[in-house]
Amino acid sequence: MARASKSKVSEEGGNEGAVRDRILDAAFSSFMENGYASTTTLAIATRARVSKRELYAIVGNKQEMLIACIADRAKRLDIPVDLPAVRDRETLEQVLVAFGTRLVQEVSDPTVVAVFRLAIAEAVRAPEVARALDTIGRETSRTALRKIIAEAQTYGLLTGEPPGLAEQFLGLLWRDLMVSLLLGTTGRPTQDEIAARAQSAASAFLQLYSLPN
Repeated sequence: MARASKSKVSEEGGNEGAVRDRILDAAFSSFMENGYASTTTLAIATRARVSKRELYAIVGNKQEMLIACIADRAKRLDIPVDLPAVRDRETLEQVLVAFGTRLVQEVSDPTVVAVFRLAIAEAVRAPEVARALDTIGRETSRTALRKIIAEAQTYGLLTGEPPGLAEQFLGLLWRDLMVSLLLGTTGRPTQDEIAARAQSAASAFLQLYSLPN
């Protein structure tokens, strides 16, 4: 279907940013309730109170809507701009704690856990859900952590390959929490629990990877 012009969209839908948010909210809710494969663009358009023409013009097809939903949430997983430069082990620990705290806070959010559940449920019928979640959502946090580790290496604070070191830290951080969240056998951790988890992971990580000789 051809996309409508921007001027036409503006005439029909008012503020384009607000309409886009409404479409993505409707898409996300529909995906969560009915599954990605079973959700139609017509159902999303009806829920968002827009025409299919507007929907395609502003966001795109169903896969593009899914990617936009995940990308909007992935923005919160980048490195906070106020983190200090990693030039000594004490600062490295502080930065790892801050990163770990933010990551667990964001990923343990019920809406994010719901996206993971959706990807698992649709793994056979719609593998693009899992691919989008992995390449857009999870890769954002992995890239951010690898940057922290690479910076630490430039100051001689760590040795090893950043991808492997990043996986080690993430393993120490999450342990079995994500599985428990997906299964619904545990609730979202409190702020104090998240902070303690991040501190424990950072301390254990730095004990495993002591200063190079």
